[in-house]
Amino acid sequence: MRDQEWPPGLAVAQVRVARPTDRLAEVVEFYSGCLGLPELYRFTGHAGYDGVMLGLPGTDYHLEFTSHAEGSPGPAPTQENLLVLYFDGDTRMQETVVRLGEAGHEPVELENPYWAENGALAFPDPDGWLVVLVPRPVF
Repeated sequence: MRDQEWPPGLAVAQVRVARPTDRLAEVVEFYSGCLGLPELYRFTGHAGYDGVMLGLPGTDYHLEFTSHAEGSPGPAPTQENLLVLYFDGDTRMQETVVRLGEAGHEPVELENPYWAENGALAFPDPDGWLVVLVPRPVF
């Protein structure tokens, strides 16, 4: 599945997942400093917004976090709103788990038992959104 192209009629060039936060610096530290996602771009004062885009391999897929000068309320989602990162083996995943632990982030139990059964660990970001680390890809 990794080498497949987008389906006909949906020739997407990039994918960005964006969400607001009132804790921009903390969120960027979690995703960039702890998880290790590289910072691709940063902007300030754009129509009252500040933001940071963090990359995934190839920069065709990235996360964007924004904060508005008047506040960017972003209540924590349900326990089933997840960003899932699959690793190529336990060792690679554990390197990230250690970095998160050294920064004071502890894993939390997930609602769906599927994740624990497959060796996954979940860490809440500063806004309460869950990032799930899984030791092996499913496909």
